[in-house]
Amino acid sequence: MIRPSTLADLPHIMAMIDHSRGIMRANGNTTQWDGYPTEATICDDIKKGISYIVTDDKGLAIGCFTLLNEPEPTYSYIEGGLWLDDTTPYRTIHRLACAPQAHGVGKQVFEWSESQASSIRVDTHSTNHIMQHIIRQNGYTYCGIVYMSDGTPRDAYQKMMYHEIDPTLREYVMQLILPRYEQFDSAHQPDHILRVMAQSLELAKYYPQLDKNMVFTIAAFHDLGVCEGRELHHLVSGRIIRQNDDLLQWFSPEQIETMAQAAEDHRASASQSPRSLYGMIVAEADRDIEPRTIILRTVEYGLSYYPQLDKEGHWQRTLHHLNEKYSPNGYLKFFIPQSRNQSQMRKLQALIANKEQLRHLFDEIYESLK
Repeated sequence: MIRPSTLADLPHIMAMIDHSRGIMRANGNTTQWDGYPTEATICDDIKKGISYIVTDDKGLAIGCFTLLNEPEPTYSYIEGGLWLDDTTPYRTIHRLACAPQAHGVGKQVFEWSESQASSIRVDTHSTNHIMQHIIRQNGYTYCGIVYMSDGTPRDAYQKMMYHEIDPTLREYVMQLILPRYEQFDSAHQPDHILRVMAQSLELAKYYPQLDKNMVFTIAAFHDLGVCEGRELHHLVSGRIIRQNDDLLQWFSPEQIETMAQAAEDHRASASQSPRSLYGMIVAEADRDIEPRTIILRTVEYGLSYYPQLDKEGHWQRTLHHLNEKYSPNGYLKFFIPQSRNQSQMRKLQALIANKEQLRHLFDEIYESLK
């Protein structure tokens, strides 16, 4: 059970924080929660109504946490990645702690918090392996690095709840479709699909005539064709959608055909524009333009498909690919003006133009992958 904290809970909360701090230290996390959070911080949380207690069946406090209901100020800047979604209101989990011998507190906290919001964000120290495990186990996507008010870095995560999607369809996708991506290459893992799903639904907000269940499903299925290789995966994805009879539970044959065409049309190198707004949405969401990620995927692809190249050969191939696809005259197209892609593209093009900075990043990524 979860209930709001009161000032009478303060001694229990501080004891749980001390206990959790000790667990961090014992597991190699020697800097997080150094003199923080203080009693004053917790008192302020309680007075604001954002501090909560987790209790056992007997009503005893076994955990505590803070759930912000306003944007977290330190999340306005994120490095080395992007949030899944920029416009959906979110809540943030902070200061999660538990009592000795307590089990399953993290799961309870995340599940309850997710029932209270459309999106949850959370951060933790890179060496807080226990919290990292809890976060990932509960289906959160790594988004990048954020910096606390004191300048220290934290790994940042986000999860979208998709409350607006038919719950049976949502469960079907999450349980039966998303796991199929775990067998694919690093550029087509579940985290990429979750990004495309979030971005697709964010862009669809500008077009109320669209069926959100269709938008969600297209994003979920659009890269399944990688099971037969990358070259024609967009066409294979379309075929998979057409042949999936399960989808008839939620969609008409005409809607399924529209979704199949959208998947076929999403590829960046396609010579023609998508045939429908659904195709434009998934194509735009699939761009996922974050400069470091683009360089990383370019190098990863080169190492996988051109193993005969030496480091200099991979550098030249990276330059060629970046200019061919992402330069002002590149083949990559945008379709949705409200997308964040165009501002991100300007950042990427500035990096490509700065050969010294680009080479430094290439060297760093190349050495980490070899």
